[in-house]
Amino acid sequence: MKIICIGRNYADHARELGNQVPEQPVVFLKPQSAILSHKHPFYIPEWTQEVHHEVELVVKIDRLGKTISEQHAPRYYSEVGLGIDFTARDIQSELKAKGHPWERAKAFDGSAVVGGFLPLSELGGEVQDLDFTLTNRGEVVQRGNTGDMLFSVNRIIAEVSKFMTLKVGDLLFTGTPAGVAAVASGDRLVGTLAGHDLFAVNVK
Repeated sequence: MKIICIGRNYADHARELGNQVPEQPVVFLKPQSAILSHKHPFYIPEWTQEVHHEVELVVKIDRLGKTISEQHAPRYYSEVGLGIDFTARDIQSELKAKGHPWERAKAFDGSAVVGGFLPLSELGGEVQDLDFTLTNRGEVVQRGNTGDMLFSVNRIIAEVSKFMTLKVGDLLFTGTPAGVAAVASGDRLVGTLAGHDLFAVNVK
């Protein structure tokens, strides 16, 4: 199982970090060890001073595929959920300035919250019109709609599968909307998709 992540997939988020809006999907990976175990708190690593929350729609791949057309991409998933791509922003900024890969800032243990999944059929069947939010201590800190993605779920699957075989159980993190911010000890992050609370994480 692999975690495939898409960066800068919402224009407002790209701009809030001073990045150019991409012309094609920005792809990076997280290892399986990045998944935060169910109900476990997130411990801020000692080697970073600034970890940001990034709430994202997560698509679970349920069929083996390679070189998938955008038209046929809907055959490869039937469940969606929410997750957090925790990012050590200070480390990422240093790496970006040097032109280095982002793994130190993105792929560390516990950096991927994966909540519950819902059948897309129960959500109206349309993956590109789903509202989601992240609250921190009861206040909404991120709000998005999948219709605002620069690259749709089907486009992402088509692009990624050109160079990487998709396998059953792979998770696709589809990008975060604007509103990312640093977390602190005592925070409680709750992710809600179409009115369903799918995860709750305490920060230590």
